[in-house]
Amino acid sequence: MNMRFFKMMSLMTVLGAFLLCSTAYAAQTRTIVDMAGRKVEIPVKVERVICSGPGCLRYLTYLQAQDMIVAVDDIETRRNRFDARPYALANRQFKKMPIFGEFRGHDNPELILGLEPQPQVIFKTYANMGYDPDELQEKTGVPVVVLKYSTLAYGRDKIFNSLRVMGDVIGKKDRAEEVCSFVDGCIKELNDLTKDIPEEQRKTCYVGGIAKKGPHGFQSTEPGYPPFIFVNARNVASPANAEKKPLDHANVSKEQIVAWNPEIIFVDLSTSQLGDHAGALYELEHEKAYQGLDAVREDRVFSLLPYNWYSRNYGSILADSYYAGKILYPEVFKDIDPKHKADEIYTFMVGKPVFKTMDKAFGGRAFDRLKIGGE
Repeated sequence: MNMRFFKMMSLMTVLGAFLLCSTAYAAQTRTIVDMAGRKVEIPVKVERVICSGPGCLRYLTYLQAQDMIVAVDDIETRRNRFDARPYALANRQFKKMPIFGEFRGHDNPELILGLEPQPQVIFKTYANMGYDPDELQEKTGVPVVVLKYSTLAYGRDKIFNSLRVMGDVIGKKDRAEEVCSFVDGCIKELNDLTKDIPEEQRKTCYVGGIAKKGPHGFQSTEPGYPPFIFVNARNVASPANAEKKPLDHANVSKEQIVAWNPEIIFVDLSTSQLGDHAGALYELEHEKAYQGLDAVREDRVFSLLPYNWYSRNYGSILADSYYAGKILYPEVFKDIDPKHKADEIYTFMVGKPVFKTMDKAFGGRAFDRLKIGGE
């Protein structure tokens, strides 16, 4: 009897200990739903993360949580003459961090497993790049939380909800709401300033040299260019009968640009990466087809900061919007200094004023009139 009693007591003790451990573990984790609709079990308190995919580390920086990273993808450690990523320019320490994989979401599970300390969560944008999120989670044993990127003009809900998911995971829910409110506030101000301008006072405009997975020439544009949308501009590349959501990117013919003959031309400075003998600026100066454009002949060509650089830099989109508004409607924007406004935006979004740094990288030509054929 005594032996049976002791065996039963031992079994109950082991079972009790197991249940206690299981309960304790359950108390330390919780389940969230990511932007792919996946249920992901994560630690209750997350302090160490990595960010995989274009723009993922940008989101973390917006939430003032960049100190949580334990490693970066290899694009962050490169040293290039040109860099138009405000989040990276404001955080030079990224260049000295350990690497967990290649850029555009091509993660290396072995490198992740070798990190010390280990990340508690992997955030991943563009789930179709590199490892499938479930496979990456299985290979590393680290929860993978999927986020989404989108255009600021037509997909703001995806952006904001991604920031909210990230904020929930890392304990930055209030900051996520602050960022969403700030962005909404800028867009509302731009619209309020321009929505009542009479149609006859709205000049036609075109932006060339838009980046798309690398630099392009003058024919590269966006029918749905967000800065033009936010200031209610007459974008010649966005026809009146366009769908509610115009194309994000398009290559148009030289003949079409000449036929449009926009009153104001903007150039995305990302085109400068093509060198001195290529790109939008070189084409405007040397292509005969463009010599007759009124904007070229009458010095109405202006520069904009690149924004599509390792996916969309939302702060630069807002900064470009204020500058475009200043050029298109100078009287309406007379009290706004676009360069000062840019640094106000960058300081809020990424923690530092970085306009001058970017301007220097692009030869001091940011937010300026471009002399085509001049000194």
